Amino acid sequence: MTLSDLTLQECLEYRPELPEPDDFDTFWSATLAEATKAAAAPELRPVDTGLRQVDTFDVTFSGFAGEPVHGWLHLPAGATGPLPGVVEYLGYSGGRGLAHERTMWAVAGYAHLVMDSRGQGWTTVGGTPDHADDVPGGPPGVLTRGVQSPETYYYRRMFTDAVRCAETLRDHPAIDPERVFVAGGSQGGGLSLAAAGLVPWLAGAMPDVPFLCHYRRAAEIADNGPYPEITAYLHTYRDQVETVFRTLSYFDGAILAKRAAAPALFSIAMMDRICPPSTCFAAYHNYAGDKDLRVYEFNDHEGGGPYQQVEQLRWAAARAGLAG
Repeated sequence: MTLSDLTLQECLEYRPELPEPDDFDTFWSATLAEATKAAAAPELRPVDTGLRQVDTFDVTFSGFAGEPVHGWLHLPAGATGPLPGVVEYLGYSGGRGLAHERTMWAVAGYAHLVMDSRGQGWTTVGGTPDHADDVPGGPPGVLTRGVQSPETYYYRRMFTDAVRCAETLRDHPAIDPERVFVAGGSQGGGLSLAAAGLVPWLAGAMPDVPFLCHYRRAAEIADNGPYPEITAYLHTYRDQVETVFRTLSYFDGAILAKRAAAPALFSIAMMDRICPPSTCFAAYHNYAGDKDLRVYEFNDHEGGGPYQQVEQLRWAAARAGLAG
């Protein structure tokens, strides 16, 4: 395992120009307004996980175009609220898993909503279909699904789900709406940046080794993980290069980061061959809110792992009023 991208010093100085569509904000305002108009009240069903310190609910909320999206809501057992909350977004290919798997934030005193990833779940259990599974063109995976236009692109639906999930947690009666955070690694880090750029009221964002940033460079240098799906698509559809990268610009975490107001704690791994560090630094440098950074110089895509969890617990507690 060695460096495959810029050095740390070069990344600290790396500030690329990222083309931004003229109708970027209009596109997202209209998309989110449509989802809000189509939304129904969420459904919550208690689940017995066998864990006695955490109360868990199977949640169904309205995502893109009012379509049902699933999640697990974990609450500290017996908590009366109002609680701070964390929405967790998942890495590429994974679903929400089993109900007992992700409970760290609830044990730490937060309401914790784990969002299922529509149309994914081929490495961990998922249960939310993507209505556009029949969109033609592209290699296996979802990174090029509907990439012919921003209206049909997969991540239009996924980013909207991410915003609606945060709104669902904020509106729960046990939650303090002024203390809602978003978090996630890889794809979950990209979704955290999307939420931070599209939701003005978040208390904080915690993106780890974020995916979905600075797509052009990522497609050119990443030799592992999902980004080669873009390369494979353009290898076949070689007349669509400009069309594809224009579509992707509407969903670039490094562009959405310019619109973020919430404080953020980033982590970046310098030997990451899946989400190259220069692409993550592009998002970090563009992030408009107050920001902190943890760099793991000798780690691949696993990043800080449990070390970063310790950093997040301390960082969030200080902002949620839970620090000792």
